[in-house]
Amino acid sequence: MIFVTLEHILTHISFSIISIMITIHLMTLLIHKIAGLRDSSEKGIISAFFSITGLLITRWIYSGHFPLSNLYESLIFLSWSFSIIHMILKIGNHKNDLSAITAPSVIFTQGFATSCLSTEIRQSAILVPALKSQWLMMHVSMMLLSYATLLSGSLLSVALLVITFRKNMDIFCKRKNFLKKFLIKSFFFAETEYLNKKRSVLKNTSFLSFRNYYKYQLTQRLDYWTYRIISLGFIFLTIGILSGAVWANEAWGSYWNWDPKETWAFITWTIFAIYSHTRININFQGTNPALVASIGFLIIWICYFGINLLGVGLHSYGSFTLTSN
Repeated sequence: MIFVTLEHILTHISFSIISIMITIHLMTLLIHKIAGLRDSSEKGIISAFFSITGLLITRWIYSGHFPLSNLYESLIFLSWSFSIIHMILKIGNHKNDLSAITAPSVIFTQGFATSCLSTEIRQSAILVPALKSQWLMMHVSMMLLSYATLLSGSLLSVALLVITFRKNMDIFCKRKNFLKKFLIKSFFFAETEYLNKKRSVLKNTSFLSFRNYYKYQLTQRLDYWTYRIISLGFIFLTIGILSGAVWANEAWGSYWNWDPKETWAFITWTIFAIYSHTRININFQGTNPALVASIGFLIIWICYFGINLLGVGLHSYGSFTLTSN
């Protein structure tokens, strides 16, 4: 009873912190000059991390098994994983411009798990026989860590595509305006004036390049972190699939059965294997790897959430009542 009460307290604390952080993030979007708001947001992420950690430990103690037995627990663990990634990126990226991706991921995952799921789904359930194995912790935790890591990397790739597209559109539009003015004026003025305007266009183009230098730095930093985060997530995913195959052999007598969950896990692995290949291949560098990773974002949600909505296959126990791995 004490642990149940403690769990409720930690749930309300973490949800309250998340609610406050949503307000802070909305304010930082509108008011950029208040540095204290950003600092408060970072402290909120850390506080939420410790609250969620306490919640998971408490649930583990009183349920008697690792807290990944249903959709609610898997979402809480996913939010906890996002918060770890956020803090790692904060350490490695002191400018903290990547928190625009990771912090909302923590907020919305935790908020959805706490406020949108019914009370019955949030209750800790007795494990079905197939889940009573030591592989539960290894397989499911690795899969959820891979989902969180790959989702973060995919969102960074989406941001990279958006920034690159807008930068190219700005350059195209401004050069088009320069060319239009240049042609109109060169029609009415003499050769000397023509050459002066040409020099002016070159100067403006250089100034335009200088103005886009920050965007260039940002895209390079996004590409750097996207590759490293997705590489880490790909390792987690590989370990999760291999451990799941061993567990499947113990539970069902076969390493691989091609049920919907396993099939989409393989598709997810293939997509990010393609990303890794295109990222290290000079002929495909640029926005091509980011496009592949953006497709992977949708594939992950199908694998994690979409298949569980159908409730079919050998992982049918992983729908809304039992583990969603």
